Amino acid sequence: MKLLYFDDYRLGILKGDAVVDVTDELGDIPVVEQRTLMNGLIARFYDYRGRLETAVAREDGQPLSSVSPRPPIPLPRNIDCMAVNYMEDGTRDEPAAINGFHKSPSAIIGPGDTMVLGDIPATVFEGEAELAVIIGKRASDVTEAEAMDYVFGYTNFIDGSARGVGPANNVFFQVKSRDTFAPIGPYIVTADEIDDPQNLAVRLSVNGTVMQDFNTSDMAHQIARCIEWTSSIHALEPGDILATGTNHRGLNAFMDGDKVELEIEGIGSLAINVRDDLKRTWSRNTRLQHAEKGLEGAHTPQLSGKYAK
Repeated sequence: MKLLYFDDYRLGILKGDAVVDVTDELGDIPVVEQRTLMNGLIARFYDYRGRLETAVAREDGQPLSSVSPRPPIPLPRNIDCMAVNYMEDGTRDEPAAINGFHKSPSAIIGPGDTMVLGDIPATVFEGEAELAVIIGKRASDVTEAEAMDYVFGYTNFIDGSARGVGPANNVFFQVKSRDTFAPIGPYIVTADEIDDPQNLAVRLSVNGTVMQDFNTSDMAHQIARCIEWTSSIHALEPGDILATGTNHRGLNAFMDGDKVELEIEGIGSLAINVRDDLKRTWSRNTRLQHAEKGLEGAHTPQLSGKYAK
């Protein structure tokens, strides 16, 4: 099942190229506001699944092209992101120590929205293609063996990053939690529709050119281990997002006017825009291309605009 929000946060289910509005089927789920209905449904999904399947079978829905998709989980309690969690196509001799960081839920945007590059002295702005896990039930100190039982589903996630800001030993907050730096969507695919989340093709394109192209089989610490580790630090709640990391070799500078599209096998396609009112520019080289040219630093330097050196 593919669940999404659309228009004024109506909750829908994808049926081919149509959306069936099931909001009224969920009227007895207590919510603080409409944007938390998805969280409530996830926590009670198996009580409502039969009702939802009946509604989808009964209704034709409306064309997906006629609605405005929203972030499918706009108000999670937590966004946890795994750090350095890929073997980088075998170029790492061994997995990095398991690590992660917290990203502000207020950074979330959805399909068709715009990532805004702020007036800050970042050395580069990047967006990392990631498979995001949506937690289905409260998880605290779960074991790796049982961890996948806590997965509700999956969605696309772009981890926006403003590199080079903040003190060197405390970078994640200033680099990662800026408004608009957590695009997700276009919908949540329930776990039963994904046969093997550890074997999914991940591709991120910028202006039609594929920049990141890797497979989730390259993860250093697999999803179950990530859930075990994260839930040992704090409890995960229904609707929480666990972003599983990226292969850094295809990372490249995001710039004003960019059209970015992330597609993960079986998860759909998430398209966003990029805006930089300062019109700064960088070379379009990926990190891999930058390294292959023998250039200094992890990424291409800024070419023009405010803060260029």
